[in-house]
Parts: sequence; C-alpha cells; structure tokens
Amino acid sequence: MTEIKIQTEFIKLDALLKFANLVCSGGEAKLRIAEGEVLVNDAVCTMRGKKLYPGDRVTLDGQTTVIV
Repeated sequence: MTEIKIQTEFIKLDALLKFANLVCSGGEAKLRIAEGEVLVNDAVCTMRGKKLYPGDRVTLDGQTTVIV
C-alpha cells in the first residue's frame, strides 16, 4: 500500500492515478476508469472526476493507494 499526501482539500481520480504513477497518461487513466478497472474504497468507480479526500483508498491492478 502506498500513501499519497495531498496539499489541497481533494484530488480528482484521474489526476491521482497519474500522480501516483499508476497510469502513464491521462488518456490511459480515462480508459481504465471507464472500463471499470479502478476501485475507490473497494467499489468500482467509473467517474473520472470523482473527488477523493484524505482517507480514501484507490486500487488499480492490485496496487492500493491511500490519500493522506
């Protein structure tokens, strides 16, 4: 599990995937989210602009990232 510290109130899901190096590009993030491959707090999330707050967990390809 990886922890990502944000300096803002929230971060959008697609931006987090890029920031955490879980995807190589915004296009890949968009595609993987749309295909239902991303879990937010153990539930499939297809909303690219979903706002994530400290305590939220994002999982892609078995790698979990927690926002702190």
